[in-house]
Amino acid sequence: MAGLMALGAPSILRAETGPVRHNASSFRTRDWRDHFDSLGNGVIVADLTSRALHYWSGDGTDYRLYPTTVPMSEELTRRGYTEVVRKRVGPDWTPTPDMRRRDPDLPAYMPPGPGNPLGTHAMYLSWPAYLIHGTHDTRKIGRPSSSGCVGLYNEHVAELFAVVRVGTKVRLL
Repeated sequence: MAGLMALGAPSILRAETGPVRHNASSFRTRDWRDHFDSLGNGVIVADLTSRALHYWSGDGTDYRLYPTTVPMSEELTRRGYTEVVRKRVGPDWTPTPDMRRRDPDLPAYMPPGPGNPLGTHAMYLSWPAYLIHGTHDTRKIGRPSSSGCVGLYNEHVAELFAVVRVGTKVRLL
C-alpha cells in the first residue's frame, strides 16, 4: 500500500508544479453599468471571448452567469446591441442559405425535437437569424461551434428563458 501511495505522489507533485491552466477568468462577474445606462426589463451581456453569458434582472436583484457556445469563426460573429424580440419553447429550425452553402447536408427544415440544434428553448434577437438557444449536444458548450448564435445547456436556457422578458436588452461583445 505504501508503495502505491509513493508512486502516486510524484505525479500529483508534477501536476502542481507545472504550468497551471484555469478557465476561471471566464466566470468573473461583470458590472452591467459598463454596457447599459439602465436595467430596464433586464439585460444580457454575452461575452464571446470568455464564452460566458451574464444576465441581470430589471430590479438588479437577480444575477446569473452561464457557460456558452460561441461562433465558429469571426466572420460568423456579430457584436453590438440588440434585444430579445420573441421567445419560443420547442423551436423549429430553418438553416440560413449561407449555412446550407457551407454544409449542403443540412436539412431545409427541422421540427422541434432531440435532433434540433436549437435545443429546447430559443430567444430570438432583433438581428435576423441570431438567437440565444439551448443545445442537445453538450460537447458544444465552451467551444466555437455555432453559426453565430449563443448556445447554452438546455437546462440553463430553460432557467434563463423563465426570467427573461421580451424587450430585454442584449449586448454581444
